[in-house]
Formats: sequence, C-alpha cells, structure tokens
Amino acid sequence: MKGEQREEQGLGPEPAAPPQPTEEEEALIEFHRSYRDLFQFFCNTTTIHGAIRLVCSQHNRMKTAFWAVLWLCAFGMMYWQFGQLFGEYFGYPVSLNINLDSDKLVFPAVTICNLNPYRYTQIKEELEELDRITEQTLYDLYKYNSSNTLGAQPRGRRDLRETWPHPLERLAVPAPPSRARPARSAASIVRDNNPQVNWKDWKIGFQLCNQNKSDCFYQTYSSGVDAVREWYRFHYINILSRLGDTSPSPGEDMLDNFIFACRFNQASCNQANYSHFHHPMYGNCYTFNGKNNSNLWMSSMPGIKNGLSLTLRTEQNDFIPLLSTVTGARVMVHGQDEPAFMDDGGFNLRPGVETSISMRKEALDRLGGNYGDCTKNGSDVPVENLYLSKYTQQVCIRSCFQENMIKECGCAYIFYPLPKNVEFCDYRKHNSWGYCYYKLQDAFSSDRLGCFTKCRKPCSVTSYKLSAGYSRWPSVTSQDWIFRMLSRQNNYTISNKRNGVAKLNIFFKELKYKTNSESPSVTMVTLLSNLGSQWSLWFGSSVLSVVEMAELIFDLLVITFLMLLRRFRSRYWSPGRGGRGAQEVASTPASSLPSHFCPYSTSPSSPPPGPATFSASTAPPPAYATLGPCPSPSNLVRTDYSAYTLEEPCMGRTPLPAAPGSSRDLPGPRIPDSAAAAAAAPPLPEP
Repeated sequence: MKGEQREEQGLGPEPAAPPQPTEEEEALIEFHRSYRDLFQFFCNTTTIHGAIRLVCSQHNRMKTAFWAVLWLCAFGMMYWQFGQLFGEYFGYPVSLNINLDSDKLVFPAVTICNLNPYRYTQIKEELEELDRITEQTLYDLYKYNSSNTLGAQPRGRRDLRETWPHPLERLAVPAPPSRARPARSAASIVRDNNPQVNWKDWKIGFQLCNQNKSDCFYQTYSSGVDAVREWYRFHYINILSRLGDTSPSPGEDMLDNFIFACRFNQASCNQANYSHFHHPMYGNCYTFNGKNNSNLWMSSMPGIKNGLSLTLRTEQNDFIPLLSTVTGARVMVHGQDEPAFMDDGGFNLRPGVETSISMRKEALDRLGGNYGDCTKNGSDVPVENLYLSKYTQQVCIRSCFQENMIKECGCAYIFYPLPKNVEFCDYRKHNSWGYCYYKLQDAFSSDRLGCFTKCRKPCSVTSYKLSAGYSRWPSVTSQDWIFRMLSRQNNYTISNKRNGVAKLNIFFKELKYKTNSESPSVTMVTLLSNLGSQWSLWFGSSVLSVVEMAELIFDLLVITFLMLLRRFRSRYWSPGRGGRGAQEVASTPASSLPSHFCPYSTSPSSPPPGPATFSASTAPPPAYATLGPCPSPSNLVRTDYSAYTLEEPCMGRTPLPAAPGSSRDLPGPRIPDSAAAAAAAPPLPEP
C-alpha cells in the first residue's frame, strides 16, 4: 500500500527522469500488506515469550511446529485458568471475619410472663361452661371424674353438645391389612371398659368442615393429653375473640402481684423500667429495659451482681388447668426494638429454684446484593410488617401467615396483630374458619404459602448466647426466715413455701462481644492480581503485552476489512466489470465520444508519443477508473489505444482517492483506466 502515489503519477516533463528515492514516505496510519507480514512483525517485536521462536526457526519445520504447539498449549492453559478465576469471581464467595471487642454493653430487654392466663370477667361464664364440657368429655372418653365441676351443675354431654360445635370424639384406627390381628383375650375385653391414653387402636380428635359441609376431616392426635389441650385451646380462641380489648382490669397488672423484688446493678427497679402487656396463653407479661424505657441500662462490669435479679411469685390461684399445664414463669431475652415471641425464644423457670443466666453478645453482619440473600430493613420484602417494629425473620413470617389467613379464611388469627377493618376468627361468625386454619397451617409448615421464601434474613442481627445454671432456693437452713420475710412484706402465704417462689439472675458473663462480618473473598483487585499471575506464569509478560495482543487483533480486523472492501469494489464498481468493458471503450472512436469526455485528440498536428510517454503509460492502472476533464486539443498527446489493456485490480494496493472535480463526479459513460491514464499524462515539449 505504500508508495502507490508514485506509481499513479503521470509522465514526467523530461525524458530522463531523476532517480527515485529508495525509502518509502511514511504515512500517518499504515497497515501491513498481508497476514504474513503482520505475523512476522508481531513475532519479531512482541514482548511475549516464545513468540519469536515461531519466526527465527522457520527454516526448521520441526522446531517451528514444536514451538507452535507449545505456544498454543500455553495459550489454552492460560485462558482455562482465566475461566476458573472469572467463575470464582462471579460466584461471589464470602469470607467470615471474626472480631473480638470489649466495651460497655447495653443490657438487653427481658420479658417475663407468669404462665397464668387471665379469666376475664366478660367471658367468665362461657369459660365455666367450656370447663364443664371438657370435664364431661374426659369422663366419657377416659372415665375421669372431677367432682368440683360435674357436681356443681350436672348436665348430660348430649345437652352440652347442642350448643358447642366440634365435639371431641374417639376414632377407631383400621388395622393394617398386611398383619393379622391376634386373638384378644378375656382380660383385654375387660380392659376395654377403662381404656388407656396410649391405646393403639384408636385416636382422639374433632371434626372440621368447610362452609357448605362438602369437605370434612378429623383433626386427630395419638395422645389424649394433646388432643384435649388442642380442642380446649380451639374453643378458648373463639371465646377470647369476642372481647374487644384483651387487656386485664387495672388491678391485675400490678407488678407487686408477680414480682417480689427487682434489682439491676445493685439498684432497685422502679415503674419506669418496665412495661406490661397480656398474652392469651402466657398471662401477664412484663418487659424490663424495653424500648419504652427512658434510660437504657448499661453494663460496665460482668458478673451476677451487675445484672438483673428478680424474685418471682409462681403460685397459680385462678389459672386455667386445661389451658396451662405447667407452673413457674416464662422468660425471654431479646433486643429493645424486637417483639417478644415467647413461643419461639422463651424458656421456663422452675419454682423453688434459683436460675442464673449468663449472656454473651454476638453480632452478625451479612453482605447483601449478589453476595447473599438478605435485606437491610425489610423494605424490599413483599410482606407488610404488622408488628410495627424492627424487621426480623420471625416478624415477617408471622405477618405473612396472618395475610394468608385473612385472604383465605376471611378473618384474623387472634395470636397475631389485627390489621385494620378485619376482625378475629369466631365460629359464630365464621363457622368454617377452623377448617381453613388447619388446612392453612399444613400448607404453611410445608412452605406451600411461600412465607419462608419471601421472608429473607436480615443483614444485621444481634443475638445473645445464653447458658444457665440452677440451684435450690431457698436452702433448707434459710427457707424459714426467707418465707417469713416474704409473708410480712409481700403477703406471701407461708403454706405454699417452695412451690410458690423462684429466683432469676441475668447478667453478662464478660464484656467481650464477638462480631462476625462477611467480606468478599475475591475482589476486583484480587481478580486482576490472579489474572496477572497466570499471564506471567505462562508467557512471562505484562499489561503492555496485552495491549500488543489487542493491537494485533485490531490490525487483523482492519486488513480483513480492507481486503473485503477491495474485492467488493472490484466486483461492483469497476467500469464494464472487467477487461471486456475496457476493450469496448478502447475500440470506440474518439469522435463518437462527447467533447467534454474526449480523452485523446484527433488532430493530425498532435505529435506521436515519445519514449517517455510510452514508459509512463505502461504502468499498471489503479483499481478504479478515473475520468478527468477533457484537456484542450493543443495539449493532448496522441496515444495508441492498442498499447493499453485493462487488468484486474491488484489486491495489494490501495487506490488513491479521486481529485476534486474529476470525472467520477460527472454524469456520462466511464472510460477505461488506460485511456484515463493517457489523458492525464502531461504533454511533451515542442521540438
């Protein structure tokens, strides 16, 4: 492509032209003539190791083949390693960093419940009626007689069943067909009159149906105790839902009725340090150091004396025995901005025992986005937070279940928050809500509702690791004076003694807390470092060698494009599309051409072409036809048309662009390259 301007120049004015320069003139942008020249230039000048061996050993084909195979194998191994590194980077792995810090710690919130469900005055009669039905059911199924309940108002179970739906029944379980039942003895027949709880050929349950009674099923249990408790709980929920406000009367939420003594950091507690709420199953609950506390407690020293110490009253005078079957208290440790889920994270205190709970704080910070499926504040979770508190996974899961309960059953579950314009479930208003609830509970447990998928883990979690220790309290030698002091100061009944009191100590074991934080295992800096290491390992080169490879690829693309462009122009833009068109134009008399396109003069005074003219005219024509303006007849040179023939365009040259005002821009027929070259030749001097 270089030096083509000199090849396309016209005839010189002197017969003896000056010698041509040996060095080619450099252009602003130059490309190689062929792929071979480009490859040799790259191998001779690149900084990639081993590439020069492909050129310097070209006279030895075995060495050339060996180095070519070795170079390609190294190239393939390097890019295989590149694929592994990119796969690891886009896998977004994380590293867990563990940090141990020591500082003053904020004491967590502590919620404690008395496990004594409250008997509301508004529903007291309905609860008594439910107790009588339950006692009668226990007598019918297990021959258990309670004189306290049945002796007051003896009524038949058939009369009671008319007003209370979903009675508890004993259901026979069919024997497996593969096994033959053994013959029953006479003793076993006698025992049928007094069946046991763990009898294997029947179960206890109650029937639930949908709205139109078209589909029914039995909610059964293998344990009679579980069946009675669940059946009683189901009816208790319906009774409780009829209350507009589940808060007890003002006299029932007094702290002194449940907690005898309270101290934190060797200072007495006051009313501003706790808040009260009522739980349908766990009774009166008190939260110490909650979010409503004006001044949060701080722990500057570890140990039992620098924590929370409570003396509790655990006797149950008016409790519901069929609803609450345990005695003591329920305790949960949680954050200030988290609700207390006593079912999930609580533990029970045993009466007559001093329970010491030591805590250790732990924090976990997860990476969101591509590194993990977590949420910062729950705003991107498609579940409405019904608790109006900090986002936790349990808050989201319970809110999700309540949403599905309202959507499928048309009412809200009483143990979860009540949204606006919705009422709690009651079979007097929603007679099939029990059928819907147990079906929904089964779908929830198997995650067919998608709640566990929707509710993602929070990115930042603070938890407390607990360890417990137990001891008898008070001791045998000290119980007399302790009970005497409690009876005088707190109206404690001495006859109850050990079964009515318990002690709780909660403290930090140490002020050191552990923070587990996630960080990306492979960052962009690490990726670039690994890529550079692999590049240096297989080729011993640097970043500039990568630029050389990019330049090689760019040159290959440009040369390929130019070759395709020349082939396209030679096929579609050449005049007459070949030598046949040039011969037709050359055999056409000059007199038949238009005057402004006349390439040669027909005047007899035109001199014959000289040697210089012939030598200049025999140069190969460019790859395209140039039609210049017709010069004056006095300046034209007489040229023999037969001395020129059109050739196919050379793929190794780049044609010079046409000058402005050339015949390419003018209308009319095109003239062959040879005729145009002769027309553009300068005239010879007059002899």
